[in-house]
Amino acid sequence: MINILLVDDETYVTESLAVTLPWEELGINGVYQAASSMQALAVMEKQDIDILVTDIRMPGMTGLELIETVGDRWPHIRSILLTGHSDFEYAKKAIQLQAVDYILKPVNDDELLASVTGAMESLKEEWETFDKMHKLMYSRKTDIGILRTQLMHDLLLGRKLSIKSVQDKLSAYEIAFHTDAHSVMLLIQLGRHFTDMDHHSVSLIEYAIGNIAEEVFAGSFNVWHCKAPHDCLVLLVQSKEDNWSAKEWSAEYVKLRRERLEMEVEVFRKHVSNYLKGNITVLITDGFIFPEELPAAYRSGLSSMYLSQHTEAGAVHFLEDQPNRPSAVKPLESLYKPPTLIHLLESMQWEAAGSKIEQVFADMENGSFSREHLYEVYLSVTNALMYISHKQGRLFYQLDQTGLDPLSAQGVMHSLPKLKEWTHAVMDKLRTELSANEQQSKRYVIKQVQELVSNDNGQELSVKTIADQVYLHPVYLSKIYKAETGEGLGDYIIRMRMEKALYLLKHTNKKIYEITTELGYQNPQYFSKMFKKHYGMTPNEFRDQ
Repeated sequence: MINILLVDDETYVTESLAVTLPWEELGINGVYQAASSMQALAVMEKQDIDILVTDIRMPGMTGLELIETVGDRWPHIRSILLTGHSDFEYAKKAIQLQAVDYILKPVNDDELLASVTGAMESLKEEWETFDKMHKLMYSRKTDIGILRTQLMHDLLLGRKLSIKSVQDKLSAYEIAFHTDAHSVMLLIQLGRHFTDMDHHSVSLIEYAIGNIAEEVFAGSFNVWHCKAPHDCLVLLVQSKEDNWSAKEWSAEYVKLRRERLEMEVEVFRKHVSNYLKGNITVLITDGFIFPEELPAAYRSGLSSMYLSQHTEAGAVHFLEDQPNRPSAVKPLESLYKPPTLIHLLESMQWEAAGSKIEQVFADMENGSFSREHLYEVYLSVTNALMYISHKQGRLFYQLDQTGLDPLSAQGVMHSLPKLKEWTHAVMDKLRTELSANEQQSKRYVIKQVQELVSNDNGQELSVKTIADQVYLHPVYLSKIYKAETGEGLGDYIIRMRMEKALYLLKHTNKKIYEITTELGYQNPQYFSKMFKKHYGMTPNEFRDQ
């Protein structure tokens, strides 16, 4: 939108120009008028004016004085001067005041329109240039943010960079950090209120936490923060004191430095709680020399964080205050105690599977567990559900995209309540989807079983071997066969064999031992025993009658 202001003490001039010229076709959205310089200034204070067309000779403030004032207050406005006198001094002054044009009265419409068009093009070029610069600045800021994060990750993970290379990158990325300087690392975990949010919201929260940290620590410390390679935020701080050498500090100095850091970290934590309405837990590592000792400090802090009990304490902890932890880690025995989760799901024992998972979560709630335990349960549950999904001809990704998305999975593994909620939700969804086609699947399985038994060619045939061929658990297969036919699967196999034995005895001259082998029995005496149990007589007695 471009607005123009016409100024002349002879009002008929501005009125004529405002009415007769095709401003809208030119792209002018608003045409304003003023009869004096003072009125013109009043209009510009209320309206966004882009182009000023003013007469030079006016009572009070002249047009030249007006554009000089406008240049000081609104330097973006393009000014065009109108005059009835072709005075060189006027033209010279207009050029000095950077007027875009100087038009003689009486005004030629085409000449004025051409001048206004030139002013508009100049404005648009300036706007485009500003827009490009703004985009470049935004892009540069974004790129620097990515480069800062990449450098931090390289250093945290122990990539070997020369001190000169680190110094050059710190300077290029505008990071106010010094090499060979004493530093401290803060590892920040988000509380449950934050981790329950979606990934985009969590990213915004992490960005806001970084900004709060910069504001809180700005007085005493240089700050460098980013999302860590592992599931937390990392914040490096260096004192702004002039002495950066890695000297030995006195015990009193170290104590005072810790007290100052502890005070500002507590303020930082409270600000996050007040402004973002959620808690964070902060672990402060021991001091180290940047960047040489950074990887070791990161590993120590990360190990302590993972081995600590997962709570919503929202507190501040110093690594140096934590007691030594035993190296042995208690296993989640209830997760692997038979029957396993895969076994229960495979045999469609949904209630038992749910109870087993509840027992695992109860053991975790009642005892001390680490982030690795959460990951262990997540992998075990995902593996079991994926196995059952594939066995039923479905992709686990179609059942739940969260489980296979690394970003979403981090949120699931971040807290016990979220892992518990996700596990029950996915198990319920799998049960619902499998139950929808369960009846049709059962009929198909029964048909497969009966075909296998009918085509028995003397091979070893049992509930186990049939279950393997139809890809079901033997217990579950026996259960559904009994429910659908009223006959046990083992009984059905024996009955079909006995009926085949009866036919062979009656219609062939095969020996008893030949029939025994053909039916898959190894021992003729056992076959005779089964035949007598079924028909009340031995094979020989049946043939002799």
